[in-house]
Amino acid sequence: MKNILLPVLAAIAFAAPASAQQTQNAIANFVGSDGKEIGRAALTGARNGVLIEVEVSNLPPDSWVAFHVHENGRCDAASHHESAGGHFNPDKKEHGFLAAEGQHAGDMPNIYVGADGTARAHVFNNLVTLNDKNAIRGKALMIHARSDDYRSQPSGDAGDRLACGVIE
Repeated sequence: MKNILLPVLAAIAFAAPASAQQTQNAIANFVGSDGKEIGRAALTGARNGVLIEVEVSNLPPDSWVAFHVHENGRCDAASHHESAGGHFNPDKKEHGFLAAEGQHAGDMPNIYVGADGTARAHVFNNLVTLNDKNAIRGKALMIHARSDDYRSQPSGDAGDRLACGVIE
């Protein structure tokens, strides 16, 4: 009887956390301007925001690039990722950390691209969630060609959209 109960109890013990954890985790597979997959982000919902662990290649080497959450969960390379819409901004704020009336919920710090053309970063956004108020599941993550100046309207003068990933 002990041999039968232990696996059943273990399955019950691990079933609840796994399903709860699934709702607090998400992924985004990035595609480049040619529509080919070039990276991935793992998102983890936390008590006061979302941790985003990102690794994307084929970006401009040795540069800072803008990293944002965009309002639509569409990454159409043929439209240069314009299908993702503007920055996620449910509270109708100005763009940028330095704007007097800022910032969008989708505004995040610039990330650095190494000499190999790959950006690797951990970014915490305390203005969003995965599932509740200001939920970003179903939205898109975007990497731009230039750094965000944190004040220009409406998008920080960040340039072209190089990589886009739908948050699933």
